[in-house]
Amino acid sequence: MTESEVIDIFRASGAIMEGHFILSSGLRSPVFIQKARVFQYPDRTEALCKALAQKVKAADLGPIDIVVSPAVGGIIPGYETARHLYVPAVWVEREDGQFRLRRFELPKGARVLIVEDIVTTGLSSRETVAAVEMLDAEVVGCACLIDRSGGEADVGVPLVSLARYRVPAYPADQVPPEMAAIPAVKPGSRGLA
Repeated sequence: MTESEVIDIFRASGAIMEGHFILSSGLRSPVFIQKARVFQYPDRTEALCKALAQKVKAADLGPIDIVVSPAVGGIIPGYETARHLYVPAVWVEREDGQFRLRRFELPKGARVLIVEDIVTTGLSSRETVAAVEMLDAEVVGCACLIDRSGGEADVGVPLVSLARYRVPAYPADQVPPEMAAIPAVKPGSRGLA
């Protein structure tokens, strides 16, 4: 699957939105990718995650024992990518502000692939890597459907993305005037009670 085919699926799903958005990272952007609008279509989600699994295999990260994803946004693509890699899928969730593997166990030395939905700054990926490494497992890499940093995000391990979609993001005090004139909305899930 080409990068333009990936973006076309997101567009066809109404997932690429324009306006003034507060991202999970706290940065502001004129574009928000609402992946939930894609995930409501099992056939589209399956096609994307199957292609991501193929790209992970081609990246030659070695054997993968299990997929770990950050909740909430990474659960669906993590599960579906794991299905195509023929490995189990689990997730970390926030507990007292830190990602923890609350519902599952990882065998010591397990070779883990972190699967995300969208990577912007890489913060959720880095936090997930740290949570997994605290359990004496080995993170072999991260994978995501869309890398909106254009390859600039540092997740601490190799990052495999199905598509790179560079979108500007600004600190709140550096938003361009035309964007500042639009009321900011926070459509993501981080920080919600």
